[in-house]
Amino acid sequence: MFGFLSSSKTMLESGLLNGAIDHHSHILYGVDDGVSTEEESLSILSYLEQAGLKTLWLTPHTMEDVPNTTEGLKERFNALCAVYSGPIELHLASEYMIDTLFERHLEDGDLLLHGEDRVLVETSTWSPPINLKEILSRMMSKGYRPILAHPERYRYMTEEDYAQYHRMGVLFQLNLPSVLGVYGEGAMHRAWDLLGKGWYTMAGSDCHRMRSISGQYASKVLKSAQIKQLESLMKAI
Repeated sequence: MFGFLSSSKTMLESGLLNGAIDHHSHILYGVDDGVSTEEESLSILSYLEQAGLKTLWLTPHTMEDVPNTTEGLKERFNALCAVYSGPIELHLASEYMIDTLFERHLEDGDLLLHGEDRVLVETSTWSPPINLKEILSRMMSKGYRPILAHPERYRYMTEEDYAQYHRMGVLFQLNLPSVLGVYGEGAMHRAWDLLGKGWYTMAGSDCHRMRSISGQYASKVLKSAQIKQLESLMKAI
């Protein structure tokens, strides 16, 4: 019992966040269901500085219910950068729900890219768009690399679904709360399974609030073998 406890550490204790890249967050204030105020954005950034985070991607939602525009998000991002003077490298992208609004963005080429050619996308956790495979294929034909946000949370996906999308070249982004059990045992088991297969390309916190990220990083524990399994992914570009 005591040996198990001594080999288990929280995210903060593990050192996983030191020099890490967070590829998915909702810390850009006042644009979606994430952080509401500039003050909270800065507080979370200060917390992540102390944890040693190197790079943070701000990826607010864009969907029919949250119809953010590219220019509007850039304006808010620039406003945050103007008041943040810390060491974390900030980058802007968006988490696009695959819906009719996204299809218009895709057709117009009006997308906030996650790097050179990648686009972060999501679906409902319960059911996929009817034409999900077709849309992912269309993205790739236009020169984009789809990043499927938190695939472990999609309850409709089967092992063959994951294998098929992986073969297509779709990238998978792990939500760190999933491996900590925040979304339930099903998502946690699927996350560790995909990790074991080596199918994740990157990881992110999906942070929406200070209280959630501080609670998860400071109280949820991982075993030493699990920490080892996550090490390279935390610094993946």
